[in-house]
Amino acid sequence: MKVLHLSTFHQFGGAAIAANRINQALNRAGFSSDMLVANTPVVEPFVTSLAQTPWQKRWNTARFALDRLTFMPFERNRDVRFAFSPALIGTDISHHPLVQQADILHLHWTSFGFLSTRSLSKLFALQKPVVWTMHDMWAFTGGCHHSGTCEGYQHHCGNCPFLRTAAPDDLSHSGWLRKQTAYQNARLTPVGCSQWLANRARQSSLFGTLAVHSIPNPLDTRVFVPIPKAVARWELKLPDHKRFILFAATKVSAVGKGFSYFQKALGLLRQQLTQPDDVELLIFGAGDESLLQELPFNYHFLGSLKSVQQIVTAYSAADLFVIPSLEENLPNTIMESMACGTPVVGFGVGGIPEMVQHQQTGYLVNYRSVEDLANGIEWVLEQSETNFNQLSENARNHVVMHYDETVVAQKYIRLYEQKIAPKSPKGDLDASDSGSKSPL
Repeated sequence: MKVLHLSTFHQFGGAAIAANRINQALNRAGFSSDMLVANTPVVEPFVTSLAQTPWQKRWNTARFALDRLTFMPFERNRDVRFAFSPALIGTDISHHPLVQQADILHLHWTSFGFLSTRSLSKLFALQKPVVWTMHDMWAFTGGCHHSGTCEGYQHHCGNCPFLRTAAPDDLSHSGWLRKQTAYQNARLTPVGCSQWLANRARQSSLFGTLAVHSIPNPLDTRVFVPIPKAVARWELKLPDHKRFILFAATKVSAVGKGFSYFQKALGLLRQQLTQPDDVELLIFGAGDESLLQELPFNYHFLGSLKSVQQIVTAYSAADLFVIPSLEENLPNTIMESMACGTPVVGFGVGGIPEMVQHQQTGYLVNYRSVEDLANGIEWVLEQSETNFNQLSENARNHVVMHYDETVVAQKYIRLYEQKIAPKSPKGDLDASDSGSKSPL
């Protein structure tokens, strides 16, 4: 059995990292798995770039630009420019050799000029089983990646809050109609990375009649392991006697990552601590360092970390990891931090409550509460050495039990086998993997 993963990006962004990790985990489990991406400068076994020649790479960039240009006239403002994808621009990969050879097509995040809705229709027309791991809500909305409080996806979209001119027949409704047409004859199995996302998909008008599964993203817990804090801090040239709060994001300034909440909570925290000068910040990610200069604690900015070992070292050096995201599915960063034995403080939103057990592996914060975010950070910092070590051990054990790549790979292999042999006995997936409704 051959599986082909389809992803716009290879290693950029959480969805791409998760897709790549699934591909790697399957290959390490002895399964035949490949990944086709729009373009990548990185050479890696079992990963193929659609853009091979200089002309193809330029055309890939042009498709991305065209995809964004199709949305700009409709966007409410620049803040939502990358929050909605009409998927009018893409390429037909249905005749690609890897697609033709695959027994199962496994979709991931495919927007931004890689696959349009029409491209998806051509893939579905091949009548191959399609597994779609949803890293956000886009697959079952009229175009938004996260709907927030809007529940239009449960009906037929329209009156979209992301659009400059919202109306019943706006861009989101036409996007919903295109997807409805594309999905009609597809042999499609949606998979949510979190139970939260799977439940939203089950409530949607596009996927509500399908059996929606829930399988988490994997992590190689042989790589993401705790390093003694003294060693990690020595490697990063950090003082060993300080307490370190870690913040990390692909783009620190991204609105959805909640940096403003983090900044305000730190202001309150400094007033609450009896020895605030003992606490410093550790920050890594892309973005403008000028954003950090008004933070009320000394900070160490590591920039974008490319090496996995550097990332492991950064997590291990910290006393806690703060993720004040306002919208999340199943963040890789939480998984990575906990695997390195570092407790997590974050808002109870999306799939985060499935990962962080309140006061057992970290602290779940009341949504958008700056005060509770400060309290959560303080709570972890004030733990005794014995209690902190237990928090750290609990965090590591939770990841090994639920997210280790060997566990996740086997769940996907069982799902693939079920899709290739649809007449096999039902119920061969455990309850955490499957929805309650029968597949079409």
